[in-house]
Amino acid sequence: MTYKHNKLSNKSFVKKVVRFMLIMPAVLLICIFILAGVLFARSPGKPEPFVDENGRPMAGSISEKINVNINGVEQGMFIKGKDKTKPVLLFLHGGPGMPEYAISRRYPLVLENYFTVCWWEQRGAGLSYSSDIPPETMTFEQLISDTLEVTNYLRKHFGQEKIYLMGHSGGTFIGIQAAARAPELYNAYIAVAQISNQLESEKLAYKYMIEQFTRLGDKRMLQKFEEYSITEINMPSYYSMRDAPMHKLGIGTTHNMKSVISGVFLPIMLHNEYTFSEKINIWRGKFFTTKTADLWNKLVATDLTKKVQRLDIPVYFIHGIYDYTVSYTLAKDYYDKLQAPMKGFYTFEQSAHSPLFEEPEKMQHILQEDVLLGGNNLTDTKINGLN
Repeated sequence: MTYKHNKLSNKSFVKKVVRFMLIMPAVLLICIFILAGVLFARSPGKPEPFVDENGRPMAGSISEKINVNINGVEQGMFIKGKDKTKPVLLFLHGGPGMPEYAISRRYPLVLENYFTVCWWEQRGAGLSYSSDIPPETMTFEQLISDTLEVTNYLRKHFGQEKIYLMGHSGGTFIGIQAAARAPELYNAYIAVAQISNQLESEKLAYKYMIEQFTRLGDKRMLQKFEEYSITEINMPSYYSMRDAPMHKLGIGTTHNMKSVISGVFLPIMLHNEYTFSEKINIWRGKFFTTKTADLWNKLVATDLTKKVQRLDIPVYFIHGIYDYTVSYTLAKDYYDKLQAPMKGFYTFEQSAHSPLFEEPEKMQHILQEDVLLGGNNLTDTKINGLN
């Protein structure tokens, strides 16, 4: 009796397993179709206008997504502003190859209140990605040349003799060199998380993270670092690995962002102003610029403190005190050595790598009171009575 009962139970169990194995692919397929439907529904690809209290497009505002031929390559950009007569600002995203327009929409708008902003997506990145771009043309020299070409396009298009230039993270590597090369094109250079010597920055971050995870007793995270010696931290594979520990310690993209999936990936994939194919190209471009074009290794091999020692326009450094993606300490040292007719350094006490997004009210105040007026009354040294 017991034997027959066990035999029947085993048959019943096998049937359930087989049924489960037949159902699961169908369930997964349905989930994939639903997810694809959501993504396509959230990907109309049209720039959203600024609207007034009645939901109508604001008079005098601008909201465009355009392609422009820059040095022989079609390159995409969003141009946004609540008043298109305001000064023009060219924003240079970081990465290399990581557009920030979609991410910026998650945070209170600051730049568009005071500028007509060009969110240019650089050669090989995002809207400007193309599989036809030869990897050998992806050099920083070319990106600097592209920056100057985009600058001249904006000057002509908006009828302004000079514009403002803002770089964030990897964008500062390009931006400070472009500003040094053609200062006559710019009113000022604004650096958010200014790169100086990125290899030294990575060493400081590597040491800090090991110290912190040792203190926390996090053996799992320490094991990941054991795969890379201090001499291997300029490798693209290490660059990808360090994201998770940085965000866990609050020293990554933002001080409060714990995951690049929820903080970066989803905002991009759910953003309405990109088509589905354009969203895919953001990730294709990211891979292309870091792995194929090898820009990362070129970046960490350069010491900007030796390459650019003077700018002939006002310079503003914006930096989060928790930032180890690009060292706060090294940026401050670079600022102290950099010669300029007017300069200001601003410490953001609640921020890591993205103070523009993390402390928008403070950023707004600095833009209003210092940058647009050509002064530096809010700089750290004056506030602390050192200047």
